[in-house]
Amino acid sequence: MQIEYKHDEVFRDGFHYANSPAAIRRFPFPFHEDQYMYSVNIEPHVAGPVGSVLEHPFDIDEHYIGECRERALVLEADPGRCQALPHMMAAQWDSLELMMTSLAASYPAQFGLRRDGARWHWHNRLLGIEQSFVFGDVQTLPYAPMEYIMRQVQGDWVLMDHRHDNLYMDAGVVTTQADWSLDFDLGMTFSEWHGPVPMVHEMGIIDRALKFLLNLQAGAPVRRLNWTMTVNPRLDTSPEQYPHWGADRSKVTADNAGELAHLRVELQTLFRLPRSHAIGFGVRCYLISMNELATVPKWAARMHRVLRSLPDELADYKGLTRYRGAVIDWLSRFDDGRPLSNGTAPE
Repeated sequence: MQIEYKHDEVFRDGFHYANSPAAIRRFPFPFHEDQYMYSVNIEPHVAGPVGSVLEHPFDIDEHYIGECRERALVLEADPGRCQALPHMMAAQWDSLELMMTSLAASYPAQFGLRRDGARWHWHNRLLGIEQSFVFGDVQTLPYAPMEYIMRQVQGDWVLMDHRHDNLYMDAGVVTTQADWSLDFDLGMTFSEWHGPVPMVHEMGIIDRALKFLLNLQAGAPVRRLNWTMTVNPRLDTSPEQYPHWGADRSKVTADNAGELAHLRVELQTLFRLPRSHAIGFGVRCYLISMNELATVPKWAARMHRVLRSLPDELADYKGLTRYRGAVIDWLSRFDDGRPLSNGTAPE
């Protein structure tokens, strides 16, 4: 698929962001039915349809340049968005190898990798980066290996150490999160990290997910979709930045919801890393405005029904309470009550 990369996108005040018609059609719309409830919903992370967000292990799309620029701005203002406990260095090198080899294989016109034993040469043509380095030698890179490669990849990355029959969030580069903090969660167990999520503990979802992930094998990654909403096309909705985005929730009305309200979908991928035995957790964020969503009639009608029937506990946890009604009112014009087919494919 030929990608036309956008060079002028802005994901903060003064927003400038839009999805092309091709990006809208490949958007990972998450609702298969007219109602939503949490589930484990994990499936093998195998190659999906050509041109889809699932075609490659790591998806690169038209927003790549703008998102990399946004990550650099966040890390410059708050270096604490990239943290790693000392014992995670092997997992950092695992991460760099996984991403470099994947990107070079999936997008050979954009990324190149040459390896001669421990001597590697990396070429990122989209960002104009060339780097020769010695794999395993931190001094030969301008940043630690995880930060170096994550400045060139869309989405966030968390490293979970596997010890004592549990998973611990012990490293990460997190700049596009939906209202959670790496600085606060660093070192937490899997269950502690998911502690604020309503209903899932009572339903046993966290325990089942942990049991599954503890048995995750190298070479057999898995994936799932998660979702929330955000106001404006803002990637950085971290607690640290709440003063800059919290008030936006009060600005959405039934008249402007099409422009301001965005569905925020996370493609979450999990890889067992071969050297360190850690689990790499990728969280790739996709944004689409209600105006753009409404160009696919089935999606607009289903979004209306999902929001209308969403349990209040989930709406509150996802931060939708203050503007959910306005978005429902705006979407109602696209829902005539007709039956919708199961699945997410546009009709």
